[in-house]
Amino acid sequence: MALTPLRPTAVARAADTGTRGRSAARRSLRRHWQLYVMLAVPLLWFVVFKYVPMVNAVIAFKQYNVVDGIWGSDWVGLANFQRFFDNPVFGRIVSNTFILSVYAVLAGFPVPIVLALAINEVRLRFFARTVQLVTYAPFFISTVIIVSMTILVLSPRIGLLSDVFGFFGADQPNVLGDPNAFRHVYVWTDVWQTAGYSAVIYLAALAGIDPTLYEAARVDGANRLQKIIAVDLPGIAPTAVIILILGVGNVMSLGFEKAFLLQNPLNLSQSEVIATYTYKVGLINADFSLASAIGLFNSAINLVLLVTVNRVARRVTGSGLW
Repeated sequence: MALTPLRPTAVARAADTGTRGRSAARRSLRRHWQLYVMLAVPLLWFVVFKYVPMVNAVIAFKQYNVVDGIWGSDWVGLANFQRFFDNPVFGRIVSNTFILSVYAVLAGFPVPIVLALAINEVRLRFFARTVQLVTYAPFFISTVIIVSMTILVLSPRIGLLSDVFGFFGADQPNVLGDPNAFRHVYVWTDVWQTAGYSAVIYLAALAGIDPTLYEAARVDGANRLQKIIAVDLPGIAPTAVIILILGVGNVMSLGFEKAFLLQNPLNLSQSEVIATYTYKVGLINADFSLASAIGLFNSAINLVLLVTVNRVARRVTGSGLW
């Protein structure tokens, strides 16, 4: 009587798949070893300067002192976090950071998209390249220079704005000293600086759209606005979703330099954010444990926001970071 051949079990199939995967990896390593060597350098940089320092985040749970060092200092658990939560300025600086970050995301997200769509529709290529160059150039200006330019324009004594108001006999506004104006100054100078750079990403996405879609839209009699709505926007939607997720994931991580340089005693009620407060606590007051606890709290909030927004975007649009 003939014997029925046994079917391979799931374990055997998994082992066979793993063996083939390792063999393919070894062949790829032998064939492209130069590329792997080049990749090892940035990976090593990330490990040494990004991941290894994470171990020292334990300082947030200790009462650090220089004599005993990080690992010899006394363990205090969540006491540093409790000190931050009980601080009277906790609510103000967290709300300032959140409002300013959300404002920056909402203002900075659509502007590059509109700019990229406008440049893509320009038929005169020389003009389009000129506009792209002019809007892209501010990205290379340092934050210190941007703030200096802002002060020269908005200064109540020597600023260009005060000269304009003085020419018409109007009162000279102190924009930099107005707490309610700080967020607008911060956000729109940032939009001006980064819109051109972000537009390049969307222009690259527009360049990758299948040309046959434009031909089909033209055959159907679509005008320019209809083509943008039906072809361009769906084509750049995955890129826009990823950029939005990254923006929301960093919603609590404002840049320290610009907020600190634009800060003064008059606008402190709205310009004091987590980054500037951490600097004052950690470096000026030398309370390294509390500063580390504040930074760890900020990073945890960003992680929660990133995971949440990515999950929502995955369900709504089908695109996400992972």
